[in-house]
Amino acid sequence: MKSSDLTTTILLAMLFGGILGGILNIFFMENPFVSDFLVGNVFEVIGQIFINSLKMLVVPLVFISLVCGTAALGDINKLGRLGGKALLFYLGTTALAITLALSLAIIIAPGEGFELSSTTAQTFTAKESPSIAETIINLVPDNPIKAMAEGEMLPLIFFSLLFGIAIVMAGESGKRIEAQFNDYNAIMMQLVVILMKFAPVGIFCLIAKTFALQGFDVIKPLLGYFLVVASVLVIHVFVTYTLLLKLLTGLSPWIFLKKMREVQIFAFSTASSNATIPINIENTEKKIGVDNSVASFIIPLGATINMDGTAIMQGVATVFIANAFGIDLTAGDYLAVILTATLASIGTAGVPGVGLIMLAMVLNQVGLPVEGIALIIGVDRLLDMMRTAVNVTGDAAAAVIIAKSEGALNQGVYYQRNTDERMLVRE
Repeated sequence: MKSSDLTTTILLAMLFGGILGGILNIFFMENPFVSDFLVGNVFEVIGQIFINSLKMLVVPLVFISLVCGTAALGDINKLGRLGGKALLFYLGTTALAITLALSLAIIIAPGEGFELSSTTAQTFTAKESPSIAETIINLVPDNPIKAMAEGEMLPLIFFSLLFGIAIVMAGESGKRIEAQFNDYNAIMMQLVVILMKFAPVGIFCLIAKTFALQGFDVIKPLLGYFLVVASVLVIHVFVTYTLLLKLLTGLSPWIFLKKMREVQIFAFSTASSNATIPINIENTEKKIGVDNSVASFIIPLGATINMDGTAIMQGVATVFIANAFGIDLTAGDYLAVILTATLASIGTAGVPGVGLIMLAMVLNQVGLPVEGIALIIGVDRLLDMMRTAVNVTGDAAAAVIIAKSEGALNQGVYYQRNTDERMLVRE
């Protein structure tokens, strides 16, 4: 199924699930067949199977994708300077993005007052959050296998990064293992594709159950969530990236944004950073003036580790779900969200659907119910296209900034007017 078809199907599933659930809430919830069998069993079982399938992929996907993303750096000594700058930029902007998202979400408080009192909320007990010091200490696992088995994400991420670095340093032996992990990663991506094919059914049941139990009052907090995420995405592009470009290069950021429009449209339509890589490289070289040696390294790397848009979604979704379930998060929780989302961005595949699995990981880390994904998953598919456009913009911005610092940017091309308005890729 094409990405656009899947998006349409999921949006329709969300719409019809919401309509059916709302109708059931108003007219039929007193009927035992509807409340007990249809909502309590059919919708519950199918919805929970979908949620469990998301949770099932978290640990193997995080481990394999992080190892592949780190190993993809190649010769650490040879690529140290260029890779170091890229990592600093990508991780820095990701941390800034999620901090901005958390700050705006805390101020606006989407989902506040919408405290779920359903069976899910009543049976859920939040775990006691560790202190900031404990969070930092727990980054290093005493037993990585135990961390995997128990789903402890921060130590799993730390071990995965070290394992990827060791692969790079191991020479020929490491290359053989890296090839195997790349095969494993391709298999994991197929599992994600399989899961997303069943997503409309799972989403329909989850949304129908939510609306059946909560009624149409659920729309208002969902609208708040959507607007907060969209606002932070816009701010990140037009404030964060433009300021960084101006401060670090002295170039006009508006010219950059104008020349990125075709790439952004392509990314928006595909919702895939990986699919946009060749388009982004060609645009960055020919229209923006970045040397091939920089563009061909920085942009593919960014498609792997630069997930600012996904981090923004995770930050807002965490606050929204916490508010919806009436759970208070501590400063240590927010720090854990920033660290988890930032580190998890390394190696996260640039394909539709993976952000949901990463969100499940973040929710687990701070003790929030993964079932809360049901509240935002339909709207999130619509936002997925927007945040992909943000991600590819960040990749190109990094290429420009790093190329300028390396003397590998042709400013004549950068400031040259585009006389050829044709799309880079035509059907």
